Amino acid sequence: MSARVLFIGEGSSDNGLVPHIESIAVRKGLDISVTVPDFGLLRLPTGHSVPDKLGAIRKIGGNYDLAVVQRDADRGPAQDRRDEIKKAVDAEWPGLRHVAVVPVRMLEAWLLLDEACLRRVAENPRGRVDLDLPKGLAAENIADPKQLLKESLARASEYKGRRLAQFQKRFSQHRLRMLELLDPDGPVSCLPSWQNFITDLDIAFEILDG
Repeated sequence: MSARVLFIGEGSSDNGLVPHIESIAVRKGLDISVTVPDFGLLRLPTGHSVPDKLGAIRKIGGNYDLAVVQRDADRGPAQDRRDEIKKAVDAEWPGLRHVAVVPVRMLEAWLLLDEACLRRVAENPRGRVDLDLPKGLAAENIADPKQLLKESLARASEYKGRRLAQFQKRFSQHRLRMLELLDPDGPVSCLPSWQNFITDLDIAFEILDG
């Protein structure tokens, strides 16, 4: 029987984390089924907070063995987000096991480290324009990694004028694709927030498989 996993991200482009969740389960020898609710299609009267999303999903039914909840740390300590997620689960779905995924400061910091992936998604894999991307832990100190990722994709594409404008409109798709293609053993593996994501899932899957 498959373990039932509920994934809740901040937005639809965070769904690129799902293949990584599935690959970790495969490595652990665990069969899982991941549900990714589309809150837009559900048209439920929910807000954007974790309690709102959990409450809405619980109301429509379904049983889950594990919830994986992603929230960016933004400008606060990562532990604050972990505490926020735990409080939400305890209040809205008592007894549901969960894993908190908390990128520092934003999930885009993880993507800035993989230059080859960025150039590929920018549709110019052999480009040589200097991107001046952060290295290692410096990625988590960027004030606005989302904006830097947008700018870096545009620069890497080397598009101009109308073609560049059309390219930039697809940023959410590019972000999703980058996350799907992200090498879990590549440069991102040096970041504590990524290491915590992998370790916490490993532990949760071991418990489910026990």
